[in-house]
Amino acid sequence: MADNKDFYKMLGVDKNAKKEDIKKAYKKLAMQYHPDRAPEDKKIAYEEKFKEISEAASILGDDKKRQQYDQFGSQAFSGGAGPGASGFEGYDFSDVMSQFRSGSFGDFDDIFDHLFGGSGSRSQSSRGRRGSDLLYKLEITLEDAAKGTKKNIELNKLERCPDCHGKGATQFENCHHCQGSGYMKRTQRTPFGIFQQTGPCPYCHGHGELPQDSCKACGGESVIRKKKKIEVNIPAGIDENTRLRISGEGEIGDNNGPSGDLYIQVHISEHEYFTRKDNDLHISIPISFTQAVLGDEIEVPTIDGKAKLKIPPYTQTETIFRMKHKGIPSIHGHDQGDQMVKVHIEVPKKLSKKQLDLIKQIDEEKPSKSFIEKIFG
Repeated sequence: MADNKDFYKMLGVDKNAKKEDIKKAYKKLAMQYHPDRAPEDKKIAYEEKFKEISEAASILGDDKKRQQYDQFGSQAFSGGAGPGASGFEGYDFSDVMSQFRSGSFGDFDDIFDHLFGGSGSRSQSSRGRRGSDLLYKLEITLEDAAKGTKKNIELNKLERCPDCHGKGATQFENCHHCQGSGYMKRTQRTPFGIFQQTGPCPYCHGHGELPQDSCKACGGESVIRKKKKIEVNIPAGIDENTRLRISGEGEIGDNNGPSGDLYIQVHISEHEYFTRKDNDLHISIPISFTQAVLGDEIEVPTIDGKAKLKIPPYTQTETIFRMKHKGIPSIHGHDQGDQMVKVHIEVPKKLSKKQLDLIKQIDEEKPSKSFIEKIFG
């Protein structure tokens, strides 16, 4: 019975090492035992060491082989008896040495990823890939932002053909090239030797079946372009340029992969009266001279109707009044902004003679010095 080799010890990693740690350990040792770096009297020892670490890395770098090794030991790869024995096939290390000596050593990162990806692993080209995300810009009013609303948008995008379910055909037969498995073994010559790998069948692209016809609905393209209406829920309190995500409404994925997401970017149009700062609303309201002097109760617009505002006597122009909880609600629902009302005294454009005389009488009384009088005496 062949000796049971400790591949973890060969690479200097523990049994819980991640694949990236195995890769780093192998790269370091492979560079160390590069045959061209060996002293003349240690050429054979370096070559043997390189064979050992390459074998260890090829087993531990492959999830399926590593599982077999952890369960049955290295004897599972010796070509002999033992549960799960598969043999260490395809490794011609004499060819590795000749390639080293010819100078075609290659890049370790690329070689490791390509060589030790595992014969049982599936290539990315045969997996379903997620579709791209889409962005839709939607304009709403300030009232919509304050109250929340629902909007219907229309997209013109690719969808999987419903007739063939995204396959491009309605009739299929097992691929005779890969016997329906979707994968084929191939021999690959690398700087480390000749290796056998299993990859997606180039004829059926990993699907395991070949189309026997072409879908009439999509012309064999597997996708069709169609208009689709989507209802978008706009939450109360949404702010400018907020993005809403609608899962699965982006572009369709390749190889029946999941669709991307749709992002709705919200733009709030300018309001005729209100301006927004965070969750507060600001508005400017004109009042008359008599309202400012005598005081009054006026009606002011709010984002959801009207409200009363009390103007106290002797109110100065540009005074700002706060109306509690008349602003925009928080998008999280726990608070609401205020409405800030700035009043400015409106000077009439024309007065009657009687009105002018009354103002002159008021001016003649001069109860206190004016600002100008205080400056110039």
